[in-house]
Amino acid sequence: MKRGYFITLEGGEGAGKSTALPFVRDWLRQAGHEVVVTREPGGTELGERVRELLLHRRELHMCTETETLLMFAARAEHLAQVIRPALAAGKTVLCDRFTDATYAYQGGGRGLPAARIAELESWVQGALRPDLTLLLDVPVETGLMRANQRSAPDRFEREQREFFERVRATYLERARHEPQRVHVIDAARDLAAVQTQLQVVLATLPRT
Repeated sequence: MKRGYFITLEGGEGAGKSTALPFVRDWLRQAGHEVVVTREPGGTELGERVRELLLHRRELHMCTETETLLMFAARAEHLAQVIRPALAAGKTVLCDRFTDATYAYQGGGRGLPAARIAELESWVQGALRPDLTLLLDVPVETGLMRANQRSAPDRFEREQREFFERVRATYLERARHEPQRVHVIDAARDLAAVQTQLQVVLATLPRT
């Protein structure tokens, strides 16, 4: 059986991933894909517990290395329990954030050397990489304004603007280095324009 497609959705705070994800899911299903929707950190019982530690336990203070290792521990379980089995069954996996987010947040934002992340990426993932990444890009000021209209900020959303500028710059740098995989979507535009951009990219996928 042919391996399924692995599609990831990336972006900084307030980029609109929660709105884009169901649109992408529905488009893929209409195109004939059997879609498994998941997220990081999360996707498994262990992953969701790690998510709680990383995002919502604001009283916890952890070093960058610990934060990164927790991300990859959750990712290893996610790959073993959800992602690899779904891909092996020919299903399309749509994941809200993956390793690009680690490069952006722990690498760009926290300052962890990219080489360290690459070592963990190789160990945990082997040769597996997303087939397509949709990067929703929005100016930091706009994204933070949107994010502040939501519920109480999590551990990452409480960071300073400079942190998010580094996150965004790292995301865009990765897009420049891998233009065949990472497609930048101008998420500062209105909803219809964002969805049009997503459709253009998704239309390049082979239909099942």
